[in-house]
Amino acid sequence: MAHPAQHDHQQHAGHEHGGHRAHAEHADHAGHEGHEKHAHHARAHAGGGVTWKAAAQATLHCLTGCAIGEILGMVLGTAFGLGNGATVVLSVLLAFVFGYALTVRGVLRAGLDVRTAVKVALAADTVSIIVMEIIDNGVMVTVPGAMDAGLGNLLFWVALAGSLALAFVLTVPVNKWMIGKGRGHAVVHAYHQH
Repeated sequence: MAHPAQHDHQQHAGHEHGGHRAHAEHADHAGHEGHEKHAHHARAHAGGGVTWKAAAQATLHCLTGCAIGEILGMVLGTAFGLGNGATVVLSVLLAFVFGYALTVRGVLRAGLDVRTAVKVALAADTVSIIVMEIIDNGVMVTVPGAMDAGLGNLLFWVALAGSLALAFVLTVPVNKWMIGKGRGHAVVHAYHQH
């Protein structure tokens, strides 16, 4: 016959053992859920479930830098009386400068060094900026009189706004495809702080 103290000890030991097992199972379950959430998050950024919203946000980020450079280039080219070709070249160069600069600024905040930040920006934005610049400069050159209109002319601003809007709409699918392949702004997501 078991001694009452031994019986209590065995019950207590069983209770502790069961408690530890339940705790371990809970920790394992929580770890599994955390792992699944992380894996889902990684798949979403790597392209497993790229949404149109994510693609639009990436495009809007790129468009912001492009628009600053594009508008500045068009304004300077028009103000200084540069030819259409020189104005387009200036606009394209400034679009790349400002487009890359916004991305570099963002990833520098995540703790990257300047050299790595520049590499990330080049990988993230190059294709998107090229597509946008082809579209918006193509529109500006195609709309009769838009490039020759002065800064005070409504035609200039309507054509420029329309060209940027069209560039945005046509670049979103490109960015969605690129993010889905783990390229473009998917590169930037790896450095975002969550």
